[in-house]
Amino acid sequence: MRMLRTFLFSLLLPSLAVAAPGAAAAADPVAQAECLVPSKPGGAMDLTCKLARQALQDQLGAPPMKLSYMPGGVGAVAWHTLVSQRRAEPNTLVAFSGGSVLNLARGKFGKASLEDVRWVAAFGADYGMVAVPANSPYRTLGQLLGAMKRDPQRILVGMSGTIGSQDWMKMALLVNKAGVEPRKMRFVALEGGGEQFVAMQAGYVQAISGDTSEALLHVSEGTVRVLAVLSERRLPGLLAGVPTAREQGYDVVWPVIRGVWMGPGVSERDYRRWVAAFAGMDASPEFARLREQAGLYPFSLTGDALTGYIRKSIADYNRQAAQFNLVRER
Repeated sequence: MRMLRTFLFSLLLPSLAVAAPGAAAAADPVAQAECLVPSKPGGAMDLTCKLARQALQDQLGAPPMKLSYMPGGVGAVAWHTLVSQRRAEPNTLVAFSGGSVLNLARGKFGKASLEDVRWVAAFGADYGMVAVPANSPYRTLGQLLGAMKRDPQRILVGMSGTIGSQDWMKMALLVNKAGVEPRKMRFVALEGGGEQFVAMQAGYVQAISGDTSEALLHVSEGTVRVLAVLSERRLPGLLAGVPTAREQGYDVVWPVIRGVWMGPGVSERDYRRWVAAFAGMDASPEFARLREQAGLYPFSLTGDALTGYIRKSIADYNRQAAQFNLVRER
């Protein structure tokens, strides 16, 4: 463990010591590292940055990365801010998820392309899920979808993003298999998983389409009932008793990767140092424990391999969107 910490620190220290143009060198250059959360606090993007901060802090023995929040456009504001105004910052990481990649594929970031940023690492995955309040009359996914089939306007579903977003796509696939026209589904677009759970607990929505890592933050409190997880098989831990959608007759599986990217103007040297640091972090048994505690499951890709995965994912998302005649935004 000590050797790994020394190796990672030697990789990152030269990069982290780079001060902003015209600024005096900081007394503690490691503290300059920042992880940007493109949503409000409390959701899975927040969790992604916090996991990276804790893991790198534990292994580097360095001060924690600064966490900054930049919600808006389900990731679009953070994307365009980094690409246009902060494109060469060597120590700024931005959290992303499979939902971010879907929004990119569907044109929700404007004319942005996957080549506009530098994909650093994906270091965990979770799965889609459907949840209701703990006191909801719906105790199974079939009961909820049955109610939506009888009267699509009866159930208001909270989700992050609008038509064509990741949360919308997950729910659209489910209601479609239940015989409901997805465009008749009544929903409200919210900004991130934290806002979804707040809205549900306040009674503004009757169900949410979200991710398991977000649900774990609330299940232990007894305020949320998860009706289904969109995984191949049941998940361990707090959600072990929750059946998959597939078990309940709805063959929908939706994994969600979690990771970070950097601005397009970051030097090759700085980019490769961060890639190496996350590759080393992923290999650590201590990180595996932290990832499990965060409700994530093993998934590790860095650098060029991750970029290739993102490229394939965009093609896959576009094929899925074609099922619902979704036109790419421009």
